[in-house]
Amino acid sequence: MSAQAVLVDQVVRTFGDRTVLDHLDLTIDDEELVVLLGPSGCGKSTLLRLLAGLDRPDGGRVEVPTKRAIVFQGDRLLPWQRVLRNVTLGLHGSDAEQRARKALADVHLAGRERAWPKQLSGGEAQRVALARALVAEPDLILLDEPFAALDAITRVKMHDLVRELRREHHASMLLVTHDVDEAIALADRIVVLGNGRIEDAHRVRLSAADREASLARDELRLALLADLGLASAH
Repeated sequence: MSAQAVLVDQVVRTFGDRTVLDHLDLTIDDEELVVLLGPSGCGKSTLLRLLAGLDRPDGGRVEVPTKRAIVFQGDRLLPWQRVLRNVTLGLHGSDAEQRARKALADVHLAGRERAWPKQLSGGEAQRVALARALVAEPDLILLDEPFAALDAITRVKMHDLVRELRREHHASMLLVTHDVDEAIALADRIVVLGNGRIEDAHRVRLSAADREASLARDELRLALLADLGLASAH
C-alpha cells in the first residue's frame, strides 16, 4: 500500500455566494500522477491553488508535502534574467548554480543557460519552467495546464519529457488539463471534477503502446467523454 502524498478531506471553498469546492475529497499517493479533468469553472485551478498554498479553504483539511512546486500554463519567466538565473531564483546554498544546471540538463536544455527568455521557443520556455520546479527537488509537482498553449507536436514531446522526469525524480504529480488524450497519455489515475466534487475516477493500467492506440484506450476515452457530458464527441 502506497503512502499518501496528498490528502484533501471535505474541503470547501466559496467565492461570495458561489461554492466552487463542495466537501471535496481527494488523495494522491507517493509517486502517483493524477490528472484532473473537468469543464472550465469547475474548480480545478482553485483546488490546485489550495494544494500549492496560494489560497486557503473555507472548510475541511488539506495536507500536502512541505516541498512542492507549481508550473502554470504560462512559463512566467522573468524576461530580464537569463535562463540559468530564472532557474536559481529562490535557491540558496553554494551548490545552487550546479543544481540549476543539472535541472536544465534533465529537461534537455544544457547549453542554453545564458539564453534570454525571448530567445526560447514556447516548448523551451515551458521546459525552463519545469526545470525551475524540479530544482528544489519537490515531493509534489502541480501542473496547471502547462502544455495547453503549445502546438500538438511540441505537446507530445513534453509528454515524453514528463514521463522521463517521473522516472528520474519520483515526485507525486497533479496535472490539470482539458485534454482527454493528454490525460490518457500520462495518468496513473484520472479524476473528473464537477459541481465542486470528484464525480468519477479511472485507474489507468495501460501499457505505453496501449495508451497510443488500443481498444482499451478507446473505451476509456469514451467513458471520460461521457463523464464530461461529451459522449457524442469524437
